Amino acid sequence: MVKKIQLSVYLDPQTFRTLDVFAERRGQPKSLVAEAAIASFLSPDDSDRREAAVAKRLDRIARLLERLERNDSITLETLALFIRFWLTSVPALPEQSSPAARAKGAERYDRFVEALGRRLSSGSTVLKEVSFDLNAGIPEVSRSTVGAGGSCC
Repeated sequence: MVKKIQLSVYLDPQTFRTLDVFAERRGQPKSLVAEAAIASFLSPDDSDRREAAVAKRLDRIARLLERLERNDSITLETLALFIRFWLTSVPALPEQSSPAARAKGAERYDRFVEALGRRLSSGSTVLKEVSFDLNAGIPEVSRSTVGAGGSCC
């Protein structure tokens, strides 16, 4: 066994208390804890490990942001497609039926908002139900049928 070399260091009182508490909690001598801390501080791999951990977290955040951007694009495209389909397929109401139509529209809108609230509070979303697997994709025939004013639902 190699004999260790003694080193005298001066520590700030707070640093010493932190070292003392940590060593006590681990059941290790203070000199062993200090030696491990110095070795870790001097290790060239320590900064590489931290950099790798940060890079891994940043990659995960970047993937999450890309997924959110993709979801937003799908949501906006879906809404735009629905609005276009609705505007081209629903005829304008005659002027005399306007008050009744407004009342019916307000009632239907209230039911829609209630249903949306229930759906969001349950955690179930249409985006979760839609497959994002780009390799599988929607067959070209189905897409062209919906885009050409065919039934989408």
